[in-house]
Amino acid sequence: MSDAPANRLAAETSPYLLQHAHNPVDWYPWGEEALARARAENKPIFLSIGYSACHWCHVMAHESFEDPATAALMNEHFVNIKVDREERPDLDHIYQTAFQLLAGRGGGWPLSMFLTPELGPFWGGTYFPSQPRYGMPAFRDVLRGVATHFREKPEDVTHNVAALVQGLARVNHARPTGSALSDNLLEAAAQQLVREFDPVWGGFGGAPKFPSTMALAFLLTRWHRTGNQAYLHAAGHSLAKMAEGGIRDHLGGGFARYAVDEKWLVPHFEKMLYDNALLIPLYIDAHLATGNPLFAQVAREALDYVAREMTHPEGGFYAAQDADSEGEEGRFFVWRPGEIDEVLGPDADLFCACYGVTEGGNFEGQNILWTPEPLAEVAAEFGLDAARAAGILAGARAKLFARRAERVRPGLDDKVIASWNGLMLSAFARAAAVFGDAACLDRARRAADFVTGKLMPGGALRRCYKDGQARHPACLDDYVFLAQGLLDLHHASGDGAHLDAATGLMDTVLERFAAPQGGFYFTGEGHEELIARTLSGTDQSIPSGNSVAALCLLRLHQLTGAGRYHAAAEGAVRAFLEQAAMAPQGYANLLLAADALIHPPTLVALAGPDAAAWQARLARRFRPNTWVQRIDPARPKAPAWLAGKGSPGRVTAAYVCQGGTCAPPVTAITELEARLGLAD
Repeated sequence: MSDAPANRLAAETSPYLLQHAHNPVDWYPWGEEALARARAENKPIFLSIGYSACHWCHVMAHESFEDPATAALMNEHFVNIKVDREERPDLDHIYQTAFQLLAGRGGGWPLSMFLTPELGPFWGGTYFPSQPRYGMPAFRDVLRGVATHFREKPEDVTHNVAALVQGLARVNHARPTGSALSDNLLEAAAQQLVREFDPVWGGFGGAPKFPSTMALAFLLTRWHRTGNQAYLHAAGHSLAKMAEGGIRDHLGGGFARYAVDEKWLVPHFEKMLYDNALLIPLYIDAHLATGNPLFAQVAREALDYVAREMTHPEGGFYAAQDADSEGEEGRFFVWRPGEIDEVLGPDADLFCACYGVTEGGNFEGQNILWTPEPLAEVAAEFGLDAARAAGILAGARAKLFARRAERVRPGLDDKVIASWNGLMLSAFARAAAVFGDAACLDRARRAADFVTGKLMPGGALRRCYKDGQARHPACLDDYVFLAQGLLDLHHASGDGAHLDAATGLMDTVLERFAAPQGGFYFTGEGHEELIARTLSGTDQSIPSGNSVAALCLLRLHQLTGAGRYHAAAEGAVRAFLEQAAMAPQGYANLLLAADALIHPPTLVALAGPDAAAWQARLARRFRPNTWVQRIDPARPKAPAWLAGKGSPGRVTAAYVCQGGTCAPPVTAITELEARLGLAD
């Protein structure tokens, strides 16, 4: 803790805001106190948005916000507001979009926006250095220039604000289509993704490279629908290259946020809960589709990482781990050959050959672990078969993991965020179903109990939980991602209470978030009034809330037969389908929702003595939009759609259901597989 005096951020719970609590900047959290002062003094607002694991946020803080001279300029000319983008994604969505309209390019963090006292954006940027470099002006020069411009050219400021507000209105507007939904649109989108696919290193485009999880999931689904091997290859090759790269933590499991190069070698080292929550089920599905054991291993290691390092003692999941430790990006994760020699002794040469470790290093003179060559080839160079080499390497990784644990760990953002917990809840529930893993099911249940217990005081969902406080109104993502997680847990566990909770959340979405032209606003009725109400179907690092809403509503329609769920889902898809057809990589999850409209989800209910074995067998097959659960007569709360379902006599029976209606039962697993299109 710094010895410098505390500012207003010291009263906050956000780890990101607390990182700035001893800056000499007169920071305010977002709230009426700051906004009222800006209006009373007619001062522009400097809005700084970031998050605790953000490397460049730390750099700007050290260079500028901790500098007394820079802070004096900020305090003299601006009302300074610091926002954690993870707590207030509503603000981040609005002002990131404003920056993109202003700059004509993508935004990022830290986001540095200048607002009028009425919250209108008129200028901004992202990271600004303390001295002119990287083609950017010094931050102090920016501050002086913006303050002068606001004071001396109010007409220009007013013009800029008006243009940006009009632009925000255009962006936050759905364009519903009346065109027929068909596989032709989905096929054209998949073909475009294949054209954008990097055939050498996987993924899409060049550096920097993000996992593009939703696009890869869409390609897997299109492969299932069409049998086109190009789709399976693009998805499988991308996932294999990510698994081999430095973006994956080869010792501790899990993935960093993205790679700065095209090879997936050098990560931006922070680990976000949502990236791992999305990648785990994707790797599980890829394992089912391809049979590649590496994909199952990667998923299990990521689950172990989250269980070990990202789980609240009472069951929820933490938000992020920092990129930096001891003031250096990646220091916790990189290695020198000498330290590996010291730990591994005679096995060091094999390990270094397999994991690309050299004296010169691959990252600022040190080494990020990756596997650039096939294990069998490296093993042969050492006169070993692959199985023997794999055993040696497993022991070596365990020893290096233990040595790494002695280092200073990166910072942990221990907020529990409703939406991200919903995503990870889905990941554990999916793993429980596919791997038959009781521990995963238990973690999913505990997470569900934590979120519904801690983040719903009085029944109203809040976004964040930290230090015993549930704070900030929940947004669309919080409702729909949590509903999706609860639905996945319902199908894994058969517990109707999770279905009831998911239904309640989605009913609230219909009541408070629905947009008149179709789709759902990011903020609900009664939310703080801001300069725009965001309406978007675009995926970012996480799927769009509208796409997940549509998928959840379609599942509820299949469970209940209620037409209002289907109508709302179709409205959400149609609201953004034109944009999705033009830019499939940005709308891949919406295209998955369109696929679910064209190919409605299937529910399989199992009862009888072999129900568990049948469920396990079906779980090992890749069939998108199919959910399997057992009917447990001993469970006190079963969903209404299962009423009257059971096993005739002592045989096992399966009911295949769609739209709340179930076909007559089948009593042979081979007959069931044939009905589901899974017969070999």
